[in-house]
Amino acid sequence: MKRFRELAYFIAFIGVSFMGVLIFVLIPFADVVRRSFLTVMSGEFAGLNNYKTVIHNQAFRLAVKNTLHFMGVGIPLLVIISLAAALVLSKIQDIHVIKSLYLFPMAMPTATVVIVWRMFFYKQNFESLVISYLWKNTGYTIVLWLAGIAAIPNELIEASKVDGANKFQCLIFVKLPCLKGSVYTIVILSFLNSMKIYREAYLVGGSYPGKDIYLLQHTFNNWYVNLEFDKMAAASVLVAVVLFVFILLFQYYSQQ
Repeated sequence: MKRFRELAYFIAFIGVSFMGVLIFVLIPFADVVRRSFLTVMSGEFAGLNNYKTVIHNQAFRLAVKNTLHFMGVGIPLLVIISLAAALVLSKIQDIHVIKSLYLFPMAMPTATVVIVWRMFFYKQNFESLVISYLWKNTGYTIVLWLAGIAAIPNELIEASKVDGANKFQCLIFVKLPCLKGSVYTIVILSFLNSMKIYREAYLVGGSYPGKDIYLLQHTFNNWYVNLEFDKMAAASVLVAVVLFVFILLFQYYSQQ
């Protein structure tokens, strides 16, 4: 009887969250999948034609290339720079006093950020977009690194020093292995945040910016304006599948 009551409490507790996910995420996405196989006007079954159209679309290919390029440059830089800063700041005793300053860039409106970067960069290109991404997300990532570093047992670090490990060896063989959970969280969040950089690129260059900062969201926005919902649905499914596979693969290798 007790186990049944505990199970009922568990279902009641999880059921509310699950219903929210079902109504606002799973069902809408299922409808997107359904629409990806239909024509936009007549609603007739189109098979894989929408997917073929999207894959052969030049704008979509350019957007995928630029988005992958941006992620390949921005995410490693963000992870490395924020980790280096966190290792230095972790040695400060009263670090909690200035933690709020790290999050200040994330609290600023995107339009304000764009105005500031226009003042610093006359030419809005790929490099300025990467710098904007780093400036806005480094502080938050530092806070995540600091939380992971603070959770490392001091006994491990002291034991490594007793065994003769220098600072570099202590970092590589003691601290970094203990930060595997933080690495997974930070990389996934950085990956998702990199998808939101579209707002900066859009405010700078509009719907059709320079070729080096034309991202996936630009393509989706233009298709939405032109009511090409069949292309949007097919492209959304492709992107969702790629993101899901990436997260699964990264989770698998991070647990090795």
